[in-house]
Amino acid sequence: MDPVVTITGFVALYIFMLAAFTGYEIIGKVPSILHTPLMSGSNFVHGIVVVGAMWALLNAGSTLEQVIGFFGVLLGAGNAAGGYVVTERMLEMFKPSDKRPGTADKE
Repeated sequence: MDPVVTITGFVALYIFMLAAFTGYEIIGKVPSILHTPLMSGSNFVHGIVVVGAMWALLNAGSTLEQVIGFFGVLLGAGNAAGGYVVTERMLEMFKPSDKRPGTADKE
């Protein structure tokens, strides 16, 4: 048995259009005030991109395909890590500060 699975252009286009429509429907209904906190939960999508890039890299037949797959894995991993860093920084804005407004430090 051959473990390589081939996706034709029509099936790939169908999957892309289905993913785009689903993403638009899900994200379009989120209020803007909740968008930033929910980004943390949606970073799993970047992990799926990394898994897909690793699959493409493992099934690469030529050197050019291996280079493209390597950069796909590298950029996907950077995007996932950067998404978590940015989300953490944005969530810091929602934490209460130690100093209260209107109180000055007395010397």
